[in-house]
Amino acid sequence: MTEFSGILMVRRTIRKYTSEPIDDKLLNELLTMGCRASTTGNMQVYSIIITRDEQKKKDLAPLHFNQKMVTEAPVVLTFCADFNRFNKWCRQRKAEPGYDNFLSFMTAAIDALLVAQTVCIAAESKGLGICYLGTTTYNAHKIIDLLELPKGVVPVTTITVGWPAEKPDQVDRLPLKAIIHPEVYKDYSEEDIEEYYRIKEARSDSKQFVKESNKETLAHVFTDIRYKKADNVYFSGVLLKVLKDQGFMNLLL
Repeated sequence: MTEFSGILMVRRTIRKYTSEPIDDKLLNELLTMGCRASTTGNMQVYSIIITRDEQKKKDLAPLHFNQKMVTEAPVVLTFCADFNRFNKWCRQRKAEPGYDNFLSFMTAAIDALLVAQTVCIAAESKGLGICYLGTTTYNAHKIIDLLELPKGVVPVTTITVGWPAEKPDQVDRLPLKAIIHPEVYKDYSEEDIEEYYRIKEARSDSKQFVKESNKETLAHVFTDIRYKKADNVYFSGVLLKVLKDQGFMNLLL
C-alpha cells in the first residue's frame, strides 16, 4: 500500500480543531490542487468562497444548524455551482449562453463536488482534517444572501478545514460487494439487505443511536429523526425555488 492510498484508507471526519491557523501559502496550494480536478468540457463552472473572518463564520453558523465546526475551524470553504462567470465570458465574446436550465446546474454542481473532494484529499495529505456540511443545500437561499452570490451561482456543499484536535473512530462503511454491480445493476434481495446491513446495525454506536432515539431499529433513526420525509419535502421545495431564482429552471415539459 502506497503512502497516498494509506491516507485514504485511514481517513476520518474531523469535527474538532486546534486554534492553529492555516497559512495562505498552504491554503492556496490545496486550492490549486483541487482545481486540477476533472471538469465538464474544461469549463470549470464552479467557485469557492473562503471564509476566515470570525464574524462571518458566526453569521454562517446558524445556516448550518449551529454546528460548532463552522466557528471553530480556521477555514470554511463553500463550493458553488457557478455559471455566472462562464455566461459573462460567453456574452463578452458575443456568444449567447444557453445554461439557464437544470442540466446546466447539475453540470456545475458535479464540477463543484469533484473539486471539493479533491481539496479534501489534498488537505488530508497535508495532515489537515475536514468535515463535509450537508446543510448547505437546506439553507442555500440564506447562504446566497450572506455570501452575496449573484444569479447563476448556487452553493452545493461546505467544508470545514483545520488541524485536528481529535482522532475519532472511523465510521463504518458497507462491504464493497454491497456497492459494486459488475456490468449491470443487480437488485438486492431481502437476504442481501440483511447481510449488507448486519455489521452496521451490530455496531455499538448504532445500538446507542437506537437507544437514545427510543426507536425500534437503526432504519427508524434515519426515517423518523435524522432525515424525515417532511423535512426532505420542505427543503426540496426551498432548493427548487433557489434554482428558479438563480436562473436554472428553464424547462420544456
